[in-house]
Amino acid sequence: MNRRAFLSASTTALAGSLILPATSHALDLTQAPLPYAPEALEPHIDAMTMKIHFGKHHTAYIAKLTDALKAANISKTDAIELVSDIKSLPEASQMAIRNNGGGHVNHTWFWKWMAPVGSGPAAPEGKLAAAIQSTFTSIDDFKKLFADAGVKRFGSGWAWLIVTKDGKLKVTSTPNQDNPLMKGIVDDADLGTPILGLDVWEHAYYLKYQNKRPDYITAWWNVVNWNEVAKGYAAAKKA
Repeated sequence: MNRRAFLSASTTALAGSLILPATSHALDLTQAPLPYAPEALEPHIDAMTMKIHFGKHHTAYIAKLTDALKAANISKTDAIELVSDIKSLPEASQMAIRNNGGGHVNHTWFWKWMAPVGSGPAAPEGKLAAAIQSTFTSIDDFKKLFADAGVKRFGSGWAWLIVTKDGKLKVTSTPNQDNPLMKGIVDDADLGTPILGLDVWEHAYYLKYQNKRPDYITAWWNVVNWNEVAKGYAAAKKA
C-alpha cells in the first residue's frame, strides 16, 4: 500500500489524520535541525535547556528507537505510522517503540510549534481563532484549559490541542511520550490529530523554572508558533 492509500484508509480508524502537522511527508529516523538557534526563544525558554532538550533527550529517543526496531527485526521506519499502531507490533517491542518513537514524534512536532517572539502572530488568527472561540468560548478560556491540562498532568507528559475525527477541537493530555495518535493506547474519545502540544517533562523547563511548571507554561505562550498551528488545523480539517 502506498502512503497516500495508507493515509486515506487509516484516517477513520485512528480517529484523525496521520499527517504530521503542516507537512505531508513521513517522519523517518533522522533528526531535523532546529528551525531556529537554541537561544532564539530567550528569555522564555533558555538556550541551555534547548541544547540539552534537543541535543541530548531528542537524540537519545531516536537512537533507542532505532535499536528497538533492529532488535525486533522491524523494517518500517516511519515513526508516525509506528506509534499510531503500537498494538500491531510484537508485544516484546511495544513499550520501547511507544516510549522512544513517541519521544521522537512528539519532539519533532514540538520544535515546530515554537518560534522566536515577533516572528509571527502573538495569538491565533483566522479560521483557527474562530474555531477556538467557538469551541472554548474565548482564546483566554482555551489557554486556561490547556494550561490546566499541563499543570495537572501528574509526573511527566504532554498537553495537547487536537482535531478529533469529527473535525472538532479538543484539549487532552497524555502521560510520558504518548500522543493522541496512539490507537489502543489512548482512550478512543481522546484520539485525534495533534495541532499543538506542550512538553511538561521536567527536562523541558527545570533549569530555568525549577518546580514551577505553571510559570513555564505561562512563559511558553509567548513562543507558540501560531502560523504552524493554523497550518496543522487546516491540514487536519481537510483529511
